[in-house]
Amino acid sequence: MKSVKVPTREQVSETNQVLFDTLKKNIGSVPNLFAVFAHSENALGSYLALSGAKTSLKAKEKEVINLVVSQVNDCAYCLAAHTAISKMQGFTDEQIVEIRKGGASFDTKLDALAKLAKSIAENKGHADEQSIENFYAAGYSEGSLIDVVLVVGDKTITNYIYALTNIPVDFPAAPVI
Repeated sequence: MKSVKVPTREQVSETNQVLFDTLKKNIGSVPNLFAVFAHSENALGSYLALSGAKTSLKAKEKEVINLVVSQVNDCAYCLAAHTAISKMQGFTDEQIVEIRKGGASFDTKLDALAKLAKSIAENKGHADEQSIENFYAAGYSEGSLIDVVLVVGDKTITNYIYALTNIPVDFPAAPVI
């Protein structure tokens, strides 16, 4: 598949240029995946609003979901990006591989979350009942369940954008498992 061109700041709208400037200021660069959103006048702003929205989930919990969903959807870009982010959140290489496989034996609450996220992603939202029960038993609420679905949706969006655009991955590659 031919790759979609990653636009430069000069090639995007003024609205997206402002977003590029903010990204560069806040994280040091504009990741290729975010840049490709800027082919659309509104997609980058909409996506950033979704991914940065308030949630009941902690940053580490969001990374568990990001890793699991990206693995299910076989997204090399998001696996690379979220492996790097997960390391910054304190996960070890071994924990990251285990999470990608849909578990977290080192933490019962994260294990229930990983299993639920995997079931949601693999079954197109129709998670198995045991995963949902274990999620609630681990201390999560119905509100948390809705927040999990939002993160699954967020990650599915980026996974699909990568699959359709085949842009260069600008993060260190995640190990193949």
